[in-house]
Order: sequence, then C-alpha cells, then structure tokens
Amino acid sequence: MDLPTHDDVRHAAVRIAPHVVRTPMLRSAALDRATGASVLIKPEPLQRTGSFKLRGATNAIRALPDAVRRAGVVTHSSGNHGQAVACAAAALGIAATVFMPADAPAIKRAGTEAWGATVRPYDRRHDDREALSAGHAAATGQSLIPPFDHRDVIAGQGTAALELIEDARAAGLTLDVLLVCTGGGGLVAGSALAAAGASPGTRVHAVEPEGADDTTRSLAAGERLSNPPGGATLCDALLAPMPGVLTFAINRTHLAGGLVVTEAEVLAAMGFAFRHLKIVAEPGGAVALAALLAGRLAVRGQVVGVIISGGNVDPAVFARGLATA
Repeated sequence: MDLPTHDDVRHAAVRIAPHVVRTPMLRSAALDRATGASVLIKPEPLQRTGSFKLRGATNAIRALPDAVRRAGVVTHSSGNHGQAVACAAAALGIAATVFMPADAPAIKRAGTEAWGATVRPYDRRHDDREALSAGHAAATGQSLIPPFDHRDVIAGQGTAALELIEDARAAGLTLDVLLVCTGGGGLVAGSALAAAGASPGTRVHAVEPEGADDTTRSLAAGERLSNPPGGATLCDALLAPMPGVLTFAINRTHLAGGLVVTEAEVLAAMGFAFRHLKIVAEPGGAVALAALLAGRLAVRGQVVGVIISGGNVDPAVFARGLATA
C-alpha cells in the first residue's frame, strides 16, 4: 500500500504555499479558562474556499503531470472538497466536474459553481458516488481527485497541522494533544503524519459526530466499519460512509483514539467560536472544538491544538448555533 509519509506533508507544504492561506494560530482567554488548558486554534474557515480542503486539492492537482492535468479533474463531494477542487482547477485554467449530493447545503453548491465547475447532483441514499465519478473519469479522461483516500490529498491536508505545530513552537509551546474533525479521515491522517515527524509526543485524536462515528468505532474494532443508514445529518461535511483504505491504514497506527460529540454540543461549539473567536464554523468544522468544550478528554494543564476545519454553513443552521451562545 502506497501510504504518504511525513516527508510528503513537508513537500506538500512547499508545493501549495503560493496558492493557499497560512491561517493564523488563535488564542482565547475564555477558552483557556473554560478548559484549564492552553488552547491553540487553527481556523481553517479563514482559508480560501472556507475550509482546509483547498490544501489537499491543490497539492493533488498540482502534483499531476502537465499533460494529464490538461484534461481536467473530477471528484465527488458533499461540498467543501468540491469547492476546493473547483478553485484549484480554476487557478490552473482547467475544467472541473463535481458530483455533489442533491441535498448538499445551497451555499456549498453555489460556492462550487462560482469557481466555474460543473456540478452534477446525485442521491446520496441510492447512488454510488465513487462509481459515478470513476465512470466519468474513464469516459472523459479527467483525473479523479477523491476527497480523502488519496496520498497527495492526505499529504496536503496535513499541512494545516504542520503549520500549527510550527507556530506553537515559535511561541515556545509544544502540543500535548491535537483534536481534529474527522469524516473520511484525510485531515486527521495528514495531521497524524505531520505530528509524527514534527512533534512526535503529540497525541492526535479523531473527533466525529454521533451517528457518523465510523473512524472511532473502526479504531476500536481494528477494522474498517461503515456508518449505519439514516444517521446524523447536521454535520454534512463529515458523512463519509466509512473510513478510507489509506486513511485508516495511517490512523490505526498513528492516532491516540477517537472522540464522539452530540449535535447539541456541536451547536454550542459553533456559538462559542463565533462569540469568543469571531469565527464562523460549520457543524462539521466545529466538532473538535465541541469535544474540547464538552470535556471529552482530560486536558487540564496541557497544550491543546484544535483544528476548526470549515465555515461553509447555511444561515439557518448557523442561527441555531448562535442561539446556544
């Protein structure tokens, strides 16, 4: 199995640096008081396209040979990866096709189309999104850039954690714990690889919502498990049906474990992020912060990194989070 390494994360950081935002490290006295820890926030809603996904998409597309890349790219996505692929493709002047669930948030579809991509809706309950995008790739010659189970995508996503580790060190701090929002596992796998080489003492935890906790259950079982049908839908960015082959191979050996949060805790974290950090976080982007605020892990006296992974949220859903602040 061709798994990425820490060196791949470092190479990705160099490749994508001119094309993505190096998001800042944020601190909050209120958050430190609430948790008894020194908390360092990586706010990827401030990234171009509003999520960390631009990192992996940019790395994967720019790693393609020129002749291959000219034919364009295709992917499947609930929204954030689709926007990222569309943006990265637009920067290179190539075509992008995105298979997106028909019930994806309108803000995510609009954001994807705004970058010039062709959006093809599908029914997430009945259609096989991987088969749709793979069939399109075979028919058109476009390169498939999957949302998480791809070595260059994983390496690109890991640059967010690498930056946080570097910024913490510049402030004289070393992360004891890193909490990472998890869907298919690309961000947490890349983060684990980043930590393995740059901060080997850091314990990396996957964080998921109830009803979509396939990584947490898979880690406990020692094998890939799928999510049951009809599970939670609030965290639309984290609804991959099961961990990826590559991501789970990395996560089963690198992660300290998985944590699970409720929808009420996610909404409360969204409200907290807006009130105290001035960050707009979508539900899936707020689960790591939710785990910290809900006390899912004993962190008092420790240095804790939290990746807020995205901020593409429909206004009505965001209003629910604000109501809990």
